[in-house]
Amino acid sequence: MEVEISLRVRYGETDKMGIVYYGRYLDWFEVGRTEFCRALGFPYSELEKRGIFMPAVESWCRYKSPAFYDDLITIKVKVEEVKDYSVSFFYRVERDGKLIALGRTKHCFVNKDGKMVKVPEEFLSVLRREGSI
Repeated sequence: MEVEISLRVRYGETDKMGIVYYGRYLDWFEVGRTEFCRALGFPYSELEKRGIFMPAVESWCRYKSPAFYDDLITIKVKVEEVKDYSVSFFYRVERDGKLIALGRTKHCFVNKDGKMVKVPEEFLSVLRREGSI
């Protein structure tokens, strides 16, 4: 399963050169990842109600072409890998079908005390049902 969302680049997301500041891509990945989980019917808020959190433990981004103020961009998100205690997401950022950036984030699952826990079975079931793993 792949989820696609569109965003318009805001002025405050650009740097002095008028190009989107590199760190903003991680913000966009978060938006995409949140919407991916919501589309699965398993929003982050549901995990948090159960006392489970998904902190980022790794991130990577390859910038292929700049994005500018007022560009309409598309973020495509899918699950790349699921392990016992983590899930990795893959991101593709485009403008008018042209590749802007590729990215990846890895998230572990922890309880409210910060102790790692296994990926919840309910979350795995939803991913399997939707063909994400």
